[in-house]
Amino acid sequence: MKTKFTLILLGALSLWIALAIPAQAHWADLAVADVAVGETETRITLTFPTGLVAFADDNKDGQLSTDEVNAHLAGLQDFLSKQIVLTDGKNTGLLHIEPAQTLKLPENLNVSAKMHSTLLLIYSWVEPVQELTMRYELFLPGVSTASCLASILHQGHVQTFVFTPENREHSLISRSLWQQASSFILLGIDHIFAGYDHILFLVSLLMLSGAGISYLLKVVTAFTIAHSITLTLAVLDIVTLPSQLVESAIALTIVYVAAENFWRKDPRGRWVFTFGFGLIHGLGFASALKEIGLPHSNLAVSLASFNIGVEMGQLAIVSAAYVVMSLAFLLMKHIEKFAWEKYLRVSVSAGAVVVGLLWFVERTFRLGFMPF
Repeated sequence: MKTKFTLILLGALSLWIALAIPAQAHWADLAVADVAVGETETRITLTFPTGLVAFADDNKDGQLSTDEVNAHLAGLQDFLSKQIVLTDGKNTGLLHIEPAQTLKLPENLNVSAKMHSTLLLIYSWVEPVQELTMRYELFLPGVSTASCLASILHQGHVQTFVFTPENREHSLISRSLWQQASSFILLGIDHIFAGYDHILFLVSLLMLSGAGISYLLKVVTAFTIAHSITLTLAVLDIVTLPSQLVESAIALTIVYVAAENFWRKDPRGRWVFTFGFGLIHGLGFASALKEIGLPHSNLAVSLASFNIGVEMGQLAIVSAAYVVMSLAFLLMKHIEKFAWEKYLRVSVSAGAVVVGLLWFVERTFRLGFMPF
């Protein structure tokens, strides 16, 4: 009994430690750029976290005033000219900065108004540009969820691109949908890998004793179809629910699935519950996507690409977890006759129940005591 208890306790503790990674709020990491490309001049209305230029925030109120911009104009131009570089293939655009009057954030991000500032960046060339590439480096250091949503207008055509730490360069004079699609695919992959609650839900599904590859395919397919449905409906504003309610419900889905592993013996039919819970998780994916202010231009491409990215990340996680588990269980059977597989499944499920309950309490009452 002591061995069983120790294994369960260690499993719960290991799961806690593994997930105890600070998760940065998406809106706090977000920058938004409206880019207007002209023949000899490109104007960028950029809204970004003020902390990136804290040296210019003299009164430390989290926003740059017109006086502060003017007082630190040389320093801002020197800093931003290195962080955001526009080149026509031969020459780098000459940067001039002007203060902007209002913040340019999506409506649902007004909560971050006290943390963001907006500047007008004007890049100019002597001769008309035939090609134009933008390299964006203005990210919060060490924050994988940092991003900049850019809406680019050139000769009446609008394209959208998401700059991330892994995707820093983009051609501004281009009508390629692939470039837009690839940026949202990477965004979807990043989101699922940073979505610890979604990962824990998937891992909990794998902990059911006696579940084979056919079970895995059924539940993953059900989860995929379900969250794709609600992701689309929510992004199109056909179905909307308060994010606090959705996040609390996601925590409960983890608790239920993990707890069910203790008494459920037959994996058949579990895909039905997975489908229902997937509908809830889809609303969570949609909240993250809407947080960055998904543009209406080429909406279908952006939405489909993000969903593909989520699926790619999800399949990578499930496949890796399944292979590792299978190898671990096989090894344990050859080491000792002790029922290692059973107690490993129990310990991981117990840890998931604990973490899920803590998430539920934190999200429901907004206590903010969890480190992830």
